[in-house]
Order: sequence, then structure tokens, then C-alpha cells
Amino acid sequence: MALPARQQVTYWGATAAVFSLALWGLGDVILPFIVGGAIAYFMDPLADRLERLGLSRAASTSTIALVATLIFVILALAVVPAMIRQLTQLVGIAPEVARRLQSFLTTTFPSLMEEGSVINETLASLGQAVKARGGELATGVLSSAMGVVNFVVFIVVVPVVAFYMLLDWDNMVAKIDSWLPLDHAPTVRKLAHEIDKVLSGFVRGQISVCLILGAFYSISLMLAGLNFGLIAGAIAGGLTFIPYVGALVGGVLAIGLALFQFWGDWMSIGIVAAIFAAGQFLEGNLITPKLVGSSVGLHPLWLIFALSAFGTLFGFVGMLVAVPVAAMIGVVTRFVLERYLEGRLYKGLASGQEAAPVTALAHEPAED
Repeated sequence: MALPARQQVTYWGATAAVFSLALWGLGDVILPFIVGGAIAYFMDPLADRLERLGLSRAASTSTIALVATLIFVILALAVVPAMIRQLTQLVGIAPEVARRLQSFLTTTFPSLMEEGSVINETLASLGQAVKARGGELATGVLSSAMGVVNFVVFIVVVPVVAFYMLLDWDNMVAKIDSWLPLDHAPTVRKLAHEIDKVLSGFVRGQISVCLILGAFYSISLMLAGLNFGLIAGAIAGGLTFIPYVGALVGGVLAIGLALFQFWGDWMSIGIVAAIFAAGQFLEGNLITPKLVGSSVGLHPLWLIFALSAFGTLFGFVGMLVAVPVAAMIGVVTRFVLERYLEGRLYKGLASGQEAAPVTALAHEPAED
């Protein structure tokens, strides 16, 4: 006999509360395990494909680990130092950018740049403020993603966690499946399948989109001669994960840098703008429809709200779990809505056969 609905709500509510408390209190500790588990989840389809080709699970996991290590070493030696160098240089030239912008506005819109005006005072202090706090900001951005725990421990623990979770992924899924409450196991499996479909369709696809666009923007901007093309392309590609934000921030940054570097050379500035226009065309018409699809069930506004809310409540760890939790909430909400639309609360008594006896009684002759 199934538990009453009130008790089920109590148990599931207590589970959600424990999860939230653990996320809030142990965020720094569980971060490597969340990242390692996410990597294992993303790599499981590749491991399954290698198994179908004839490799054992251990051989498949080892192959993926070796390739990932090689890619990490190449990035650490070739790409990351160049990005840090460009970011440092970008912070250093911020006062000059502000000075040139002030000069342009003074020449073009003299009434806006009168002595003591708000715009004049703002631009005068903007460059120095960015330069003074730019190094701190750059360090904070780099450390907020990796420095929640000790960087060395993070780098060591995450690959180990990812390796063992990927090795035992199928066994863990089977074990968890055996623990499902028997009365609700089919429903839970259905919801889990829908959640996996959303995550695999959105997260795996969106990460691929970010990598492809980041590489396209970085290479194209560097070939166009933009001094900070690598960092601008990386920012644009990375922020593509948040709908509309990547194109807006990356485009404004790259075109602003092009105006600073190529002022007067409108051909070069047009090439930089054309690169972002081409990237947006490819993303909207080819890359995203192919890799993500149009029916993954995560609305951009819901995703932005989830990232903002979980980031505010739980910090960087909250942002990591925001998308999976948003997917789960979305799937469960659609399931509950379907049950509501099929249920008596929505349809009422007038739409079914239950209303017939009332009508019949109304036509019966009254007894003496």
C-alpha cells in the first residue's frame, strides 16, 4: 500500500532540505566531487560507445583519461599562459581606452563633456579605477572558479573522482535504480529519463557550442589582427552558455577593442564586427540547432533565473548545480501540470459522467 500523499510530501521535502543544507554547508568540500561527477556524466556516452567497439570498461575509461590529460597539458602549456598575459595587458590599457573615449566624446558631443558633468567625471575615474582594481578583479575571476578549495587539491582530486565514477557509472546507476520505492519506480524512471534527455540535450550540447564558438572567435579575431583576440574570443565563447549574454558581452568587448586599436581603419573594424555577425549566424542557424536542438525544455529566462538564484545562495557550487536542478524542477513541474490537467481538480464534476445523476434527479417527479 502506497504512503499517503501528505507523508510523501514530507519525505521528499525533507530530502530537498537536506540537499540544500549540504550544498550550503559543505560547498567547498563537495566541489571536487560535483565537478568530477559532472565530468563522468558527460563522458559516460563516450565510454559506452568505446565498449560497443570492443573495449572493456576499464580500457575505455583509461583511454578517455589519457586523451583528456593530453588535452589538459596542451591547454596548460599553450593557451592558458597566453590568455593570462592578454588579460593582464587588457587591464593595463584600460586608462588609455577611457582617455581616448573621453577625447572622442569631447570632440563629438562637447555639451556632454563639460567640466564637472557626470559623464566627464565618470570617464576620468573609470580608467584609474579599473587599473587599480583590475588585477584584483582578474585574480578574483580566476580564483573564484578554482580557488574555492586549494588549487592543487582540486586539480588532483577531480581527475581521480571522475575516473572512478566513470569506471563504475553503470554499476552506480543500477544500484540506485534498485533502491527506488517500488510503488513509484516506473514514474521515477520516466522522470529520470526525461531529466537525462534535457541535460544531455542542453548541457552536453551547449558545452560543445561554447567550445566551438570560443575557438572560432579566438582564431578569427587573432587572424584579423586584434591584439586581445584570444581573451575576447574565450569570453564570448564561455558566456555563450548563458543565453544572449555571450554574444552581447563578447561583441561589445571585441568591437570596443577594435575601435581602440584600429581607429580610422574602418575595414579592420568591419572585419571584427563581421566575425561576430558570422558567429551569431552559425550559432543560431547551424551549431545550436544541430548540437542542442529546440525541444530540450530549458527556457532561457528560467536558466538565467536558476543561475542567478543558485549563484547568490550557494556561490560557485550553486552555479554548477543550477542547470541540473533547473532541469529536474522543469521536468517535475511539467509532470505535475500534466497530472493536474488530467485530474478532477482541473476538470471538475461537470465534465464527466458524475454530473449525470444530478441532472436525472432534477427531472424526477416529486413524491407526495
